[in-house]
Amino acid sequence: MYTSEFAYKKANSVAEALSLLQQHPDAKLLAGGHSLIPTMKLRLAAPSALIDISKVAELRGVRKENDTLVIGAMTTYHELETSNLLKAHCPLLPQAVYLIGDPMVRAKGTIGGSLAHADPAADLPASMLALGAKIKAQGPNGTRVIEADDFFTGMFSTALQEGEILTEIHIPILEGAKMAYAKFPHPASRYAVVGVAVVVDGGNVRAAVTGAGEHAMRLGKLEQALSGQPLTTANIAAACQGLLSPGNLNHDLAASREYRAHLVDVMAKRALMQAAGL
Repeated sequence: MYTSEFAYKKANSVAEALSLLQQHPDAKLLAGGHSLIPTMKLRLAAPSALIDISKVAELRGVRKENDTLVIGAMTTYHELETSNLLKAHCPLLPQAVYLIGDPMVRAKGTIGGSLAHADPAADLPASMLALGAKIKAQGPNGTRVIEADDFFTGMFSTALQEGEILTEIHIPILEGAKMAYAKFPHPASRYAVVGVAVVVDGGNVRAAVTGAGEHAMRLGKLEQALSGQPLTTANIAAACQGLLSPGNLNHDLAASREYRAHLVDVMAKRALMQAAGL
């Protein structure tokens, strides 16, 4: 199908993109385009304008600032996958993005686009929750930082306000932390039927799931069960039981609610076993 008619605008800086958003209030930002363009072709979205931010250099790259990793919103999955900084300090992200789509998707898709789109089956939202990331947004009223726990508010819905642009992701460096991502992918789209990200920093455990509900969410029951406990096979097996009730989970052709609940337990166990090296 073809999209409805729209104006195309190209921004060369964040300031220019913000100005264009003010001029076109119902415009959409074009990053990698792998989510937006198919949605427009199906006429599920019909923005009057697209603002292309793919060439905004200040939104790209991975860097280390003291005890924090800073990732520009336009950094592609491929750049995350091959980043030596991330491999050394946050191996969860290269592992997670490697499981996204195929090489062509990873060459164009961006971390900021994924988080702002907030697909309920996307891989990176759960990773951000497990990592305790902070998301920086810039808008007409200035800059603010949003905790990942507060960012995902519903299906395809985030805490971003009208006219704001997601500019950076800040991830704390947790030296010595154990982390992993396990995913049961849809065989065609490679989206997560269920995916679980875990980070174990000493006795502190953070875990999050994607694909199960209307947005990525923390697995509080798992975190509490393993808090202060050694990552043994027995402890992991005991903790990964009945993590989510089927009643509020997604139900579609890929999996029933009950099967998704089962997959959450299985993927959580796999991620923890991998993180622990068991």
